[in-house]
Amino acid sequence: MSNGTGTHLLNVARGGLMGTAEVIPGVSGGTVALITGIYDRLITSAGHAVSGIRIAATDLPRGKGSERALTEFRRVHWQLVIGVLAGMAVMLVVAARVVAPLVENYPQYSFALFFGLVLASLWVPYTGSGRPWTAANYGVAFLAAAAAFFLTGLPPTEITDPNPLLIIGAAAVAICALVLPGVSGSFMLLAFGMYTVTINAVNERDFGYLALFAFGAVIGLSLFVKLLQWLLEHYHHLTLVVMTGLLLGSLRALWPWQPWEEERREILAPTDNVVATSGLILLGMAIVIGILIVAHRHATREHEPGAIVQ
Repeated sequence: MSNGTGTHLLNVARGGLMGTAEVIPGVSGGTVALITGIYDRLITSAGHAVSGIRIAATDLPRGKGSERALTEFRRVHWQLVIGVLAGMAVMLVVAARVVAPLVENYPQYSFALFFGLVLASLWVPYTGSGRPWTAANYGVAFLAAAAAFFLTGLPPTEITDPNPLLIIGAAAVAICALVLPGVSGSFMLLAFGMYTVTINAVNERDFGYLALFAFGAVIGLSLFVKLLQWLLEHYHHLTLVVMTGLLLGSLRALWPWQPWEEERREILAPTDNVVATSGLILLGMAIVIGILIVAHRHATREHEPGAIVQ
């Protein structure tokens, strides 16, 4: 297999992992992007794509041509973006059918695995900027963690027949969580009471609902991704500090010992199935470590002389 083909397949796999993560309340697709080493490139590419669309929408009707828009589009890592989107599209459908029922039927074991995944993922933003943390950085991370801890403790609600404006608004917020590590899009839908109805819309191919949801997602992503792009370009270290705090605080939602049957968010002491649950936590951590090793080796090969950089 050529290096280029391997890169394409790896990007599809990355997208598949992100799509799977978005079905699971408490796990963020942005976290997966961080773990697999594509977060900065993905956000930057999305930002340039949004700028290109905006410029084209204003320049073309006024007869100014397409050069400015094309300049933005050339800055997009299209092979990365297309591969990730393809993997996400497939796994969103598959995970809604397969993963969501497993989480519902075996919440303690499922969330133990996810807890280990996110816990090990803290290493990525913590070391991602390449700069040492200051006391102020730890204070900012603590505040971000406290905010995420509070948000993930909100009680779930349920809406069975949301109006179109609510669908659009919830999608705009949830899609922002998609690209923000530590904040789960599925969890935000749970907080809005729209997780079940959205999963049902995916499974039942309710294209009317999905069209409204996609419209809201485009609006939210267009606004939020530009902000994230600017933050990563101008305040990269501080942005990763905040992301580390968000990831840490989000662990509350994934704590495996919760009163699942009562549908309330409460942290309980480890009391039942401690060995099996702890083993799954360690397995989740091992998976992340393995992914980090593979991503590091792949990045090293890409930077070797004569390698094809995607």
